[in-house]
Amino acid sequence: MHIVIPGAWPDPEVATELAPHLAQRAPTLAHWLGKGKPVISPSLAANTWCTPLEHWLLDAHGFIPAPAEHISAGLGPLRAPTLDDEPVWLAELIHMAPSRDGAALLPADTLAITTEQSEALWASAQAYLEDGLQLEPLLTDTWRVRWPSNPTLPCASPALVAVSAVNDWWPQAPAAQPWRRLVNTLQMAWFEHPINLERQRNGQPPINSLWLYGGARPSQLTTSLPPDLHIDTRLQALATAQRWGEWIEALADLDQQLLAPMASQHPILVLGGRDRYASVTVSGGWLARLKTQDWRRWWCSR
Repeated sequence: MHIVIPGAWPDPEVATELAPHLAQRAPTLAHWLGKGKPVISPSLAANTWCTPLEHWLLDAHGFIPAPAEHISAGLGPLRAPTLDDEPVWLAELIHMAPSRDGAALLPADTLAITTEQSEALWASAQAYLEDGLQLEPLLTDTWRVRWPSNPTLPCASPALVAVSAVNDWWPQAPAAQPWRRLVNTLQMAWFEHPINLERQRNGQPPINSLWLYGGARPSQLTTSLPPDLHIDTRLQALATAQRWGEWIEALADLDQQLLAPMASQHPILVLGGRDRYASVTVSGGWLARLKTQDWRRWWCSR
């Protein structure tokens, strides 16, 4: 069994303060950590262009990047499996807002986008397609992008951009010029689109832009995820926002609701941090019951 918990591994200066709370409020997790050995994987955004959770998912799928591809390229075929083996480029419907750093991105999973809204915006976008670009409806909040020729174009995961700054990841390569022109045009066209006017009347942020990502081929995903996989994301946003009091309470709930009923098992735990993740294989058997590791040594260190 694999249990993946993004946000469960804070940075060292915070982890040192939180370790006693983990031991007290999450006894099942603490017990498992004491019976396991970690394998630590760095996951620097500057190298992966995606979040540590996405990095682990792609590693678990055996993703093999092509030359000049970042790991984030695999998110295309991961999110949208296709029957062909063409590069899978995706455009996620997003909200772009001004911020102190230039612009901030609200991803689709925070916008409550309906099928009707997606279809109306897609229909309006058809009038502005140039340079051989095509947009195909794929999911309610995501469209497939087809290029006349596959570009070499690094693009960051929208989930990563949402917790950083758009300006850090906005594609600047010459190959991105057609895409930038399209996005700029759509931002103006959608400013007073009836869908967005209605959303604003309802107190919802407008859907005012697209974020491009992906680019890899399905054949670059070489394995399947474990069938007994549990992913629990309730700590992730709290860790990103550094709301550690709420994080402790959410950790206690997670331990009681998800982990305690499986306390007799010996899972593989994946604890995600800001720029790394740890895979911890929990040992079983009579010898393991006699040995306990001091998990604080690695959980509180860089």
